[in-house]
Amino acid sequence: MLSPSPSVPEPVMALLRERAVDAVEEMDADDCDPVRLENTYAQFALVNRLVSGWRRLYRKQLLPRLSATTPTTLLDIGCGGGDVPVLLAAWAARDGKQLLVTAIDPDERAYRFAAGRPATAGVTFRQASSAELVSEGLTFDVVISNHVLHHVPSAGLQQFLAESASLSRGFVIHNDLRRSPIAYAVFSVAALPLRRSFIRQDGLTSIRRSYTPQELNAVTPPGWVAERRFPFRTVLHYRVPQLPEALNP
Repeated sequence: MLSPSPSVPEPVMALLRERAVDAVEEMDADDCDPVRLENTYAQFALVNRLVSGWRRLYRKQLLPRLSATTPTTLLDIGCGGGDVPVLLAAWAARDGKQLLVTAIDPDERAYRFAAGRPATAGVTFRQASSAELVSEGLTFDVVISNHVLHHVPSAGLQQFLAESASLSRGFVIHNDLRRSPIAYAVFSVAALPLRRSFIRQDGLTSIRRSYTPQELNAVTPPGWVAERRFPFRTVLHYRVPQLPEALNP
């Protein structure tokens, strides 16, 4: 449940008290407008730079674990338009660190857009799901996702978390929106200039579908921790248990 906010109208509060689990984003429709979809993927780069908080996550969580001599492997699940993996690779290169990113999305349209980007050293795009990579026996040092958790059906959340954990040798970061009346009101106005795309309407739907940290902590397995981050973020993270040194083969 959300705390009352005197600055937000009651109808908006009522709309966001519970997750809108059955709401559907327009861009997910197979027959959505292809031009608006392309514009949406293109505008993700701006939206993610402004609201996703990846710069701070990179500085605090990723950079201390990167090396200048040994490549760190990272998997981005549900990469959408591909802007986040490109950003992470660019930041790592600028800091003199080696980062190899595999970015996947099961949606052919997203993969096609991401793969059509100018090539970025250290970034590989694949059309695939996390389940497919698990079946291939792949693992990575770090596994991340951006704005994916709210898309996962409630019945499939445990399986998705299990897949992302099994794909990681180190830690997992699922970065998502946090359902909030203020976030909804601010985004409703701030996204008005983003025309000819699905950004505004689908963004509002995403906020309605997203979790609060308390909701995630109530349903995730032991070892997973959801935290509130600025601005209007929920970060769910997991550290893969490591065997004692003496027990390692």
